[in-house]
Amino acid sequence: MARRRQIYEGKAKILYEGPEPGTLIQYFKDDATAFNAQKKGTINGKGVLNNRISEHIYTLLGMIGVPTHFIRRLNMREQLIRQVEIVPVEVMVRNVAAGSLSKRLGIEEGTQLPRTIIEYAYKSDELGDPMITDEHIAAFGWASQEEMHDIADLAIRVNDFLCGLFAGIGIRLVDFKLEFGRIWDNDYGRIILADEISPDCCRLWDMKTNEKLDKDRFRRDLGGEVEAYQEVARRLGLLPDGGENAVLDMETHRLNRGK
Repeated sequence: MARRRQIYEGKAKILYEGPEPGTLIQYFKDDATAFNAQKKGTINGKGVLNNRISEHIYTLLGMIGVPTHFIRRLNMREQLIRQVEIVPVEVMVRNVAAGSLSKRLGIEEGTQLPRTIIEYAYKSDELGDPMITDEHIAAFGWASQEEMHDIADLAIRVNDFLCGLFAGIGIRLVDFKLEFGRIWDNDYGRIILADEISPDCCRLWDMKTNEKLDKDRFRRDLGGEVEAYQEVARRLGLLPDGGENAVLDMETHRLNRGK
């Protein structure tokens, strides 16, 4: 990994130059952040789980025709992805009141929303990802109207699919964050899904108990973060039953193999 040229490092992932033009290697870290990185920590093995969960979801989305940057998983912590020009707009899809929406509007957390709500934020760590509207996006040229139509349509398609996927394993999809990017064919840009979909960027509640199976366990000091992420992976069929002892940490994996 030291020989590769690092392109970008974010809060949860590192991007390296890929083996072919137009590709990148996406490395999933164990670092955990919350409240725009005001709170920092580590969830041991999170990167391995998120890599596997995101691979699974993006593969399924690709099978229903949702264009994504995902090409294939390379190893426990890395994926090969298409290089995209990231649209600097974070897309929040909300089905149930929770988090900042509950605080802003005074709606009790857990309230089913009358309809799915899509909100946008300007992707800027320095500014704390402030909320924006379609008017801001158009005025500052962050995306064209046609691109925003594509983004909204894809967000709803992804939401419909994920709601069904998670409901089938007893999980309520409360809300989640998406990022999109452009890939270029000469002068024509096409919008595709980028980043990741994992418990890091989704609120996932057990349907029977409302137990949180996502990064809110870290945000709210609930503990049991690794077990929650493992439970999501297990229900998706990515960890065997009784897989609590599955190797999730790359360093442990190397030591166990005698390297």
